[in-house]
Amino acid sequence: MGRMSMSIAIMTMCGALIASVMVGLCAWVLYQSRQDAQDHARDALRNLALIAERDIERNFELYDLSLQAVVDGMRDREVMTLAPRLRREVLFDRAASARDLGAFLVLDAKGDIVLDSASDTPRHGNFADRRYFTIQRDNPGQGLYVSEPYSSRLRRNTTCIALSRRISGPDGSFAGVVVLPVNLEYFHRLFAGLEPGLHGSLSLISRDGVMLMRQPYDPRIPGRSIREASTFHRFMAASEGSFTDTASIDGVSRLYWFRDFPHLPLIIMAAAANEDILAAWSHRAVTIGSLVTLLAIAFVGLSTLLGVQLRRRVHAEAELRQIAMTDVLTGLLNRRRLGELLDQEWRRAKRTGSMLSLLFVDVDRFKAYNDLYGHPAGDAVLVDVAKSIVSCIRRPGDTAARYGGEEFVVILPDTEAAGAIAIAERIRLTIHAHNIEHAGSEYGCVTASIGAVTWNPCMNGELNAAMKAADEAMYDAKATGRNRVAPFKPAPANCQHPA
Repeated sequence: MGRMSMSIAIMTMCGALIASVMVGLCAWVLYQSRQDAQDHARDALRNLALIAERDIERNFELYDLSLQAVVDGMRDREVMTLAPRLRREVLFDRAASARDLGAFLVLDAKGDIVLDSASDTPRHGNFADRRYFTIQRDNPGQGLYVSEPYSSRLRRNTTCIALSRRISGPDGSFAGVVVLPVNLEYFHRLFAGLEPGLHGSLSLISRDGVMLMRQPYDPRIPGRSIREASTFHRFMAASEGSFTDTASIDGVSRLYWFRDFPHLPLIIMAAAANEDILAAWSHRAVTIGSLVTLLAIAFVGLSTLLGVQLRRRVHAEAELRQIAMTDVLTGLLNRRRLGELLDQEWRRAKRTGSMLSLLFVDVDRFKAYNDLYGHPAGDAVLVDVAKSIVSCIRRPGDTAARYGGEEFVVILPDTEAAGAIAIAERIRLTIHAHNIEHAGSEYGCVTASIGAVTWNPCMNGELNAAMKAADEAMYDAKATGRNRVAPFKPAPANCQHPA
C-alpha cells in the first residue's frame, strides 16, 4: 500500500509539474505577444514622426532658400536701386503668399522695418526686442534661426514662430535681419492629420526645450518649457530612440519615439499611451490566461484520477516488470536477471560442490568503433556479438547476458576450466570470423577479449570475488594484445564435499 500511495503522489506531482510548465509557456507566449504589440506600436510611432519630420524639413528648406535669396538680393546694388514694386517682386518670391506664412520683413540694424513683402511701403514697427533679432545680431555665424512661439504685433496677435537670417555688411558688421513668420496653424493642421492613438501625442520641440506644437492641441502648450522634464532629458541623451515614461504635461504613461531633425534645431516626438497599446493584448491575455489556468487545474485533477487507477493496476505491472528481464537491443538477459541467475547458480554450486565457470566478454575498442561508424552501427555490432555468443553455448543450463555497454557475461554451470576456455575460444573465433570492419582496431575488424574464471565455491571468496576475477582476466586479455582468451588462475585450495 505504501508503494501504491507513493505512485499516486508521484503521478499527482507530475501532473502539477506539467500544468506548471503549461502555465509557464502560456506566460512566455503572452509576454512575447506583449513585446510584439509594443514593437508594432514603436514602428507606427516612428512612421508618424518621420512623415511629420519630412513635411516640415521640406517646407523649411524652401523657406530658408527664400530667406537666403532676400539676404543675397540685399547685397546686390542693382536690385536695391530698383523701383519699390520691382524690388519687392525681385526680393520676395511667391512663397510669401503661402497659406501659413506671414510677410517677409527686412529689419535694419536698429530693428526697424525697411522692407515688407506685403506692401511697397513698409509698415511701421521695431522688433529689436525680439529674440530672433538679438540672436542674429549677437551671433554672426548663427545661420538659420527658428524662434520660440510668440504673438505677432502686426497680425492681430497670431501665434507664430519666426525663421530668420542675418544680413551682414561688406565688412561683416551687423546690417539687419530678414524674418519670415510661420503660423503655428501649419503644425496644428499637419499634426491633426496624423493619429497616434486615443491617448497618444505628437510634439515638435526646440532643442532648447520649448514646445512649439503638441497634438492634442492646447493653446497653452506652445512656448511652454519642458527643460526639467525627464522625457526631455531622454531626448537630449541621443539623436534618436525610444523609451517609456510618464508625460510631465498630463501624467499619462506613454511609449515614446523621438528623433532630432537632421538640419534644424528641432525634435519630433510621437507617443502612444500604454493603455492604448496594450488594450487588445490585455483582453487576449485575460482570456487565454484564464483558459490555460482552468486547463492546468483540470490536468492536475486528471493526473490524480490516473494515480488512483494506477493503484488497481500496480499488481499487474509488477508482473510485467518481472517478465521484462530481457535486454531490448540484443535479446539476451539483462543485468538484473543476470544477477538473479548468478546468485542462484552460486548457491547451487555451494550446495552441490560443483564447479561454476564465468566468461567475461568485452568488445575491443568499441568506443573507437562508435566514434568512427556511429552508434547505430555500434548497436548492430552488439547484436552480432550476442548472436555469436548464443551460437557457441549449447547446453540448456548455459546462459548469456548483457552486463552493460559492450560487456557480456556467460554463466557455465558444472564446467571445469578446460571446458570454459574451449567455449571462450570458440566465441572469440566466431566473433573474429564475422570480419566486421573496424578501422580503429589493430586487427582491422571487430574482436573481443574474454576473461575466464572457474570457481569452486569451496575456495575462499564469494560471488563478487568470482565476478571480479573474471573481469580481471578480461583486462589481462586486453593488456596482452586483445582478441584473446585469458584464464584466471586462483591459488590452489582443497575442498571436500560433505558425504
